[in-house]
This record gives sequence, structure tokens and C-alpha cells, in this order.
Amino acid sequence: MEVGVFIPIGNNGWLISANSPQYKPTFELNRDITLAAERYGLDFVLSMIKLRGFGGATRHWDFNLESFTLMSGLAAATTKIRLYATCATLTMPPAMAARMASTIDDISGGRFGMNLVTGWQKAEYDQMGLWPGEAHYSDRYEYLSEYVQVMRDLWRTGTSNLHGKYFTMNDCKLSPRPSREIDLICAGQSDEGLAFTAKYADMNFCLSKGINTPTAFAPSVARLAQANEKTGRDVGAYALVMVIADETDAAAHAKWEHYKAGADVDALAWIAAQAGMDHAASPTAHTKQITQSEGAVNFNMGTLVGSYAHVAAMLDEIAAMDGVRGVLLTFDDFLEGVQKFGEHVQPQMQCRSHPMAA
Repeated sequence: MEVGVFIPIGNNGWLISANSPQYKPTFELNRDITLAAERYGLDFVLSMIKLRGFGGATRHWDFNLESFTLMSGLAAATTKIRLYATCATLTMPPAMAARMASTIDDISGGRFGMNLVTGWQKAEYDQMGLWPGEAHYSDRYEYLSEYVQVMRDLWRTGTSNLHGKYFTMNDCKLSPRPSREIDLICAGQSDEGLAFTAKYADMNFCLSKGINTPTAFAPSVARLAQANEKTGRDVGAYALVMVIADETDAAAHAKWEHYKAGADVDALAWIAAQAGMDHAASPTAHTKQITQSEGAVNFNMGTLVGSYAHVAAMLDEIAAMDGVRGVLLTFDDFLEGVQKFGEHVQPQMQCRSHPMAA
């Protein structure tokens, strides 16, 4: 099973709590986390893109780096680990995104991929005059399909002449082209998002819920498999999981309870209000899942809390599921978390014998 790290490009990572580690995002921090992940044989890192935070006492995600430029720097600082930037597709034309991807592919020696997001928080884009209107909630995957077609035309042939509803390319050129097909990721959980993923993407990040329920995202994996059957493609599922590990179960659970007790209620209310604007969202949509009250302190992310051995066993349980290719991990404290994972959790995982042997 592959293991990746969802590096903290935004302040305080994925815990919306005054009691969790408080830090600002810097290149140095993300470089050190990525180098540690590479040193322990992890497979990839991914950075999100967030253009407006949630405020509150912790000013959660009010401080954010930019994804492509960060990954460009990390590409030059690393040698083996794969790197994925997130493209906010409402903010840049697809031809520019394709050229930026080709450039980082060159810097990294073929280790670069791209995560595509359509945009769900209106305030992020409205502040720049880039919000296309309420119709975007229902049309966004149609928009994204044209976006990908332009990029794939340019990467494969160096030319795009797509004349679509959203983009018009007139002998658009790209050279040099990337060394290989750029891998694409989508985290869409709605029926429309999974249909897009099965048609265009190479991997899908499946959301889970609950504490120490490692197979809770099985329905998402099954829905992705159904979407794959319709396209005849084999898009792998990657579980998005938070790890809070310590020497004992009791110590790890004490941390989790402490984080929940410090939940930033104002930031959480802002997230819920923004997500509530998407009236077209299905119950399985990403925006519906992250704002449910139970566990909202970490975006309702599936969370593994326990001793190193316990967390390793739960990750092995995920690896044993049909259709699962890997996990994307977040941590309460990223530098310490990656180190603990590499030194104490990974050596006890049956599904991770290959990096340990290396």
C-alpha cells in the first residue's frame, strides 16, 4: 500500500482547535516534512490550495502558501518522492496549468502530478471576482472535463484546438511537453465527481468518518468501483486519514480529547455556512461530509487514534480492502508525526515491508 502525506500548506494543518499545535506555513516546514517522508520511504506528498480561511480565534487557514510554487521548490529539494500540487481551476487557464505542470515535471525529473479542485467555497473566488455564479455548483464537473481535455491535448500533442462551452483554444501550443503523462487526482465524492474521476483521473481520495473505524470509507470505494465499471478504467482509491499516535492508546486518546475540547466554534460555523451555499450537493458530497457536527474539529476526517502498534494494525486493515491503493495521511503535529510514523508505526505494518527492506 502506498503512503502519502497531506503537507500543511495552511496554518495549523487539519485541526480546527485552539488546543492543537499552532504554526504558520513556511517553505522550511514543508521542506523538512517532505524530506523526512522521503527519508522514511514514503511514496508521495500533496499540497492543497486554499485562498481564504475560516477566521475564528485560531484564524484557521487564513495563512496559506501557493501550491504550485511550493511544489516547485520541493521538487528541487528532493530526489525520489512524488509531488502533487493542487490546481484551483477557477483561478488559471488550463493552458497555463499545463505549462506549469510541464515545468515542475522537468524540475522533478518526472515526479510531478496534479490534484484538481472545482472550488466549493464561494468566498474564496468572489473576493477576486472569479466566482462564476450559482450555476457552477451544478456545472463544475462539465467545466472540469473541458479543462482536462485542454491539458491532455497539450501534454500529448503540444497543440489544443478545443472549442467548448467554457474554453476556446485556437492553435494553442505547449513546448516542451512533459516527460510522461501527468497523473491527475480528484477527491470528488458526489456521483458527478466520481463519474469525472473514473473518466479522467488516476486516483481518488476517499473520505471516511469516525474514530478507529478504518474500513468506514468502504462505501466510497465501492461507489468508485461502480464508476470504474462504466468507463472501463482502473482508478485507485486512497483513504484520507488523520493519525494521532503515541506510545499507548491512553496517551493518544488524551491528545484527541484535548483537541476536541479546544474546537474553534467560530471557524467551524464559517465553514458550515460556506458549504451550505451548495444547495445542489448530494448527501455524499465532500462539502456535506466535512461540515457534520460530530468530529468537525478535523473536517470529519477518518482518524486513527492509538498506540503505534494499534495504528499500524488499523492501517493494515485499510490495505487489505479491495480497491484500496493507498492512504493520504495528516498528523496533529506533522514533523513529529512523520518521524513517529517512520520509526514506530511503519516498521509494524505488514503492508509496508518494501520500504523497510530497502
